[in-house]
Amino acid sequence: MQPLQETYRITSTEQAAALLHPLRGEILAHLTQPASATEVARQIGETPQRVNYHLKTLEKVGLVHRTGSRHVKNLVEGLYQGAARTYLLADTLGLSPKDLQRFEQETSLSHLIQTSERIKEAAMRLMDHTDTDEEIPSATLTTQIRLQDESERRAFLDEYVQLLQHLATKYSAKEGEKGAPYRMVMAVYPEAQDSTE
Repeated sequence: MQPLQETYRITSTEQAAALLHPLRGEILAHLTQPASATEVARQIGETPQRVNYHLKTLEKVGLVHRTGSRHVKNLVEGLYQGAARTYLLADTLGLSPKDLQRFEQETSLSHLIQTSERIKEAAMRLMDHTDTDEEIPSATLTTQIRLQDESERRAFLDEYVQLLQHLATKYSAKEGEKGAPYRMVMAVYPEAQDSTE
């Protein structure tokens, strides 16, 4: 079993592409300890099959290592661990600031799409319970804001993140704590403009 590094330098474009995929980044964040695809899937609200597929990709580029296996009922589960706690893109990758910004923007938008699909799937599953007497409480908030320039945009995002972190920390689920679990998802993105106008 390879020791967990504190920081791993990404030195190849294959590793960078794997790391900047939003779901794979989320999977890596849950692999500071050995875990199975089923365990990670449960933590991030995904299917084990999808997590296993991305684990194989991460393993192929050296960002994840198989640490062993265990028997669960009649199945054998593989256990995986990430290469490090944090990951850093090396300067030797040769990505220009513009390329890096585009990479990050594409990753962020891809994550937004995946998150919206996940919300839709969860809502469809919950709809199956509306025919019963079971209460299904949920809430959504949609609003529009206007940000004048880059300085104001950064100030808004900093405050937005701080407020959400405070709220999430206050109500975060503790291990073994009673109470119904809820998933909180927040997003901010520019309103798309119709190019035909």
